[in-house]
Amino acid sequence: MSIKVIGTGSALPKKQVTNQDLEKLVETSDEWIRERTGISSRYISTGETLASLTADACERALENAGRRAEDIELLLVATCSPEREIPCVACQVQSAIGADCAAAYDLNAACSGFLFALNTAYAYVEAGIYQNALVAGGEVLSKIVDWTDRGTCILFGDGAGAVVVEKCEQGGVLGFVQHSDGARGDVLRCDSRALKNPYVDRPMETEFVLMDGRQVFAFAVRQVPAVIQEVLDQTGIKVEDVDLFVLHQANQRIIEGIAKKLKADLDRFPVNLDRVGNMSSAAIPVLLDELNRQGRLKPGMKLVLSGFGAGLTYGACVIEW
Repeated sequence: MSIKVIGTGSALPKKQVTNQDLEKLVETSDEWIRERTGISSRYISTGETLASLTADACERALENAGRRAEDIELLLVATCSPEREIPCVACQVQSAIGADCAAAYDLNAACSGFLFALNTAYAYVEAGIYQNALVAGGEVLSKIVDWTDRGTCILFGDGAGAVVVEKCEQGGVLGFVQHSDGARGDVLRCDSRALKNPYVDRPMETEFVLMDGRQVFAFAVRQVPAVIQEVLDQTGIKVEDVDLFVLHQANQRIIEGIAKKLKADLDRFPVNLDRVGNMSSAAIPVLLDELNRQGRLKPGMKLVLSGFGAGLTYGACVIEW
């Protein structure tokens, strides 16, 4: 028993911010950004909320799947940038789309979040608890980015993606691997509200994303090929048998490094980060939706999905489309 993706959807804010736009905010240039990241533009919220973007993505996924919101049994949202501590984004989305019968909650594994949420849905279905799920990844990272720091503000974008999955007897998710390295979590972090009560008042160190770019790059280029090989060994599938590697869209140089280590052709690594930037947990489902709507995903194709990011968290799965 497994789960199969039967529908995809995505949503981006209306405002597109180019590298030339960022030249007006910080000391940088289009050439500098593209050379180091591969990013030319990203979409930034000017009022769209995480809940509204995720609800739009979920509705499009349901439409693509030919399913009704009221038939969904489980609704999971992966995010690290909610507007509210409570209620969770998944409950806000549930209300917005009318998925009244769904159990709904959020997960936070940062850039690996969508992959971890997909695995959670798989576990529920395999256990016989639910027959289907709506799994989303969404972020409005622009509100936790320091727009005076050219090392981070050039990277991130806002958006949401979602998939509808259902129980299947053959195909679908063929294997999963997940890992975490919390001891190195400080290389990519963002502090929450500081401890403040009648007995203590601690100042917040920063409200923005802090990142050691070199450490994150080294981690990704080392661990992602290893975890992809691990899940391929688990499923008995060879690198050359994978049709597409749908990776977290963090940096073009990281993707190139992963492809080189796997000795796989770069044309099997689709990208959209040049247009949308790094959207953390939204990156994989948004790219998956683009590939689906472009007609590039055919029945029987084997896909490797891999996410990596803050935590540090990383993982991979193999899907038969």
